[in-house]
Amino acid sequence: MAIENTIIHFDLDTFFVSVERLLDSRLNGKPVLIGGVTDRGVVAACSYEARAYGVHSAMPMKRARELCPDAIQIRGNSANYSKYSNLVTDIIKEDVPVYEKTSIDEFYIDMTGMERFHNSYLMATELRRRIIKESGLPISFGMSRNKTVSKVATGEAKPNNQLRIMHGTEKPFLAPLSVSKIPMVGQKTQHILFGLGVKKIHTLQEMPIELMEKVLGKNGISIWKKANGIDNSPVVPYNERKSISTERTFDKDTIDVAKLKSILLAMAENLAFQLRRGQKLTSCVTVKIRYSDFNTYTLQERIPYTSADHVLIDKVKALFEKLYQKRLLVRLIGIRYSHLVEGGYQINLFEDAEELIQLYHAMDKIRDKYGDRKIMRAYGIEAKTISRFNPFTGEPPPLLANRRQ
Repeated sequence: MAIENTIIHFDLDTFFVSVERLLDSRLNGKPVLIGGVTDRGVVAACSYEARAYGVHSAMPMKRARELCPDAIQIRGNSANYSKYSNLVTDIIKEDVPVYEKTSIDEFYIDMTGMERFHNSYLMATELRRRIIKESGLPISFGMSRNKTVSKVATGEAKPNNQLRIMHGTEKPFLAPLSVSKIPMVGQKTQHILFGLGVKKIHTLQEMPIELMEKVLGKNGISIWKKANGIDNSPVVPYNERKSISTERTFDKDTIDVAKLKSILLAMAENLAFQLRRGQKLTSCVTVKIRYSDFNTYTLQERIPYTSADHVLIDKVKALFEKLYQKRLLVRLIGIRYSHLVEGGYQINLFEDAEELIQLYHAMDKIRDKYGDRKIMRAYGIEAKTISRFNPFTGEPPPLLANRRQ
């Protein structure tokens, strides 16, 4: 008899807001906005009380205040959020065989086969209780046979609850829900589907898959499968030591500090873009220097999860200033971003203005279309010959411009 998959999706409810309420109980029950506090800022997160007024994440803060004038505004502290995320991760790590951390506040757990020895739903319930007790944070979970249905179930269970979808009932569960509930259906896709008169998932379930492919290409096939409760994607074991890196070995050893900084910072910018393109965040930055005598030195520092150019560039610059003290000829410089997790918080919404967010999106769009070195900060002109590669697939560039060691 085949073993049925059992996948659980855990999601910390209004995570940023919940952390702030742990630190200040006066925020309990009140509408809260977290993000840039100026008129040009954006909403990184908001409480359910604020959502009732139509506020949502990524909304301009000025508009959010207009909709909910009584809301309490908080800039937010990404270091605190990283701390509590790591606390919850440690609890999950102790209790389950296989888990995948997909963002700072989301986890998938594979309990397939555990029913032989334990009641998986009871185990998930006890794990949720432990997380709430030890972290003080509200958390919800959905349980089903695959990632898609479990994630949707979590959304339906919120706030601070749990929901199990029995095997064989996936389609009836999904049918009455809005198509916007399907993972990977964003505003643009939702608009296209609404234009076709498709608002509920049951309509998608009844459509021919060929029509979905014609309208939305390969994404249409994926969406149709998800709408029908079909998802074979595995839970990928989380590995904190995942990293991406790049190095530059000079044909001629150099002591030109301006040149070294220029190249190093361009490398930092390029790797940050690779993070965003791969939907990844880093929480550890390492700078490496190898001198002409082949002695190699590294310096690293943990940081709150990010993939923002300016945050990572400033950190790389500071590490280089601390590390480069010998004033010797340099043979190689390098950067590594490690402790990666998946996540869509592409830039620091707690501090950045809406214009900066739009600038990031615009720059990344140009890089995606024309190449990752087609647009860069002025200091990066010196480093245009840096090797280009995809650190997530390991694909080498067509022409390797620099030796790598």
